[in-house]
Amino acid sequence: MGSALFYHLTRSGPGQLLPMLIGKSLQAGWRVEVRGRDRARQAALDEQLWLGEGFLPHGLAGGPHDARQPVLLTVEGQAAANAARCLIALDGAEVRGAECAALERACLVFDGNDPEALERARAQWRALKAEGVEAEYWSEAGGRWERRQ
Repeated sequence: MGSALFYHLTRSGPGQLLPMLIGKSLQAGWRVEVRGRDRARQAALDEQLWLGEGFLPHGLAGGPHDARQPVLLTVEGQAAANAARCLIALDGAEVRGAECAALERACLVFDGNDPEALERARAQWRALKAEGVEAEYWSEAGGRWERRQ
């Protein structure tokens, strides 16, 4: 069973963290699903990833080559056809314990400056722990990413 890593953003946005998480996953040989809740936000993320530093091969789900994409951007309810081993959930996108069991890792990225996002992350933490998923909490509050207890 894969673990769930919760990333508490307080100093940056997901656009700064995603390239690192995606890069590490690709280095491990894993395909990645980046799941959001809104198609327009995923389309904007698609643009951001193409224009950012470095090359992160990816595609927006719904195309003819989804199964070949090393990184596939999806929205809730949309199947990831790329056999992802790592799931990165943004904007409070739902992650279930059964999904974690089939993955190497699930990363839940949330904005700690948004009370609604913070509460949603806490609820997901409780739900995944109740389903037996090993969870870790990571914070950038100290200026760099640190695992917290």
